[in-house]
Amino acid sequence: MNTLNDLHKISSTFSNTEKMPVLFLGHGSPMNAIEENQFVAGFRSMAKTLPQPNAILCISAHWFTKGTKVTAMEMPRTIHDFGGFPKELFAVQYPAKGNPDLAIATKELLLPAEVELDHEWGLDHGAWSVIKHLYPEANVPVIQLSIDYSKSPQYHFELAQKLSALRHKGILIIGSGNIVHNLRLVDFYNMDVDNYGFDWAIEAREKVNSYLLDGNFQALINYEKQGQALQLAIPTPEHYLPLIYTLGLKEKQEELSLFNDKLLGGSLSMTSVKIV
Repeated sequence: MNTLNDLHKISSTFSNTEKMPVLFLGHGSPMNAIEENQFVAGFRSMAKTLPQPNAILCISAHWFTKGTKVTAMEMPRTIHDFGGFPKELFAVQYPAKGNPDLAIATKELLLPAEVELDHEWGLDHGAWSVIKHLYPEANVPVIQLSIDYSKSPQYHFELAQKLSALRHKGILIIGSGNIVHNLRLVDFYNMDVDNYGFDWAIEAREKVNSYLLDGNFQALINYEKQGQALQLAIPTPEHYLPLIYTLGLKEKQEELSLFNDKLLGGSLSMTSVKIV
């Protein structure tokens, strides 16, 4: 299916716009939803550089499923998919509308991959805890695309490429996860130390950033072959694969830049990516 056919398929639903940027947001702790810190300030600052989207399609680390699904309800619920946090966090609601037409268009664009229209999920904290800083009025419709845990990084990279037509329809595509994400090794006693990382986390961040800025996406797709530092940084793939979706959407002449590029608690990174 070529891009012209893709555009024709969704032209009746969404008008043409300038090409939208693509983002990967290091979302970190759910507490970023209600705390004031340098990272949420970074989200807000970056949002000021974005054209106003017609809708958002978010690929979150926290919707990891067998098969691929896309939310298709009119009003997605705010999912508090975590425990042990203050009641103030559980009280947060992000009442953005859904967009069933966009869900159907997404399903069709991803053919021949099978995509299930989902009416149960909603917006998990990988989506709403960061999107609320970009659009605090919740005035932009949001849908989520799940990550099929049975598929390879190469599959996800190629699946993302099929979404490129949406960028010309005012759809802001956001991957949300964390590149360095080893919760078992977090140093909670040093969470407030600025840009604090273990040696392996520093090495992993430097290596990934080098690959990103050099456009060496194949090395990032094959992250499991890039040494022990990356194995420690990415012990499981769910927080990393949203980055692969973002990279799959980059076109040759586009620029990739980093923001919020710091380590946290020894074994986490907040590094975020903008492609425009």
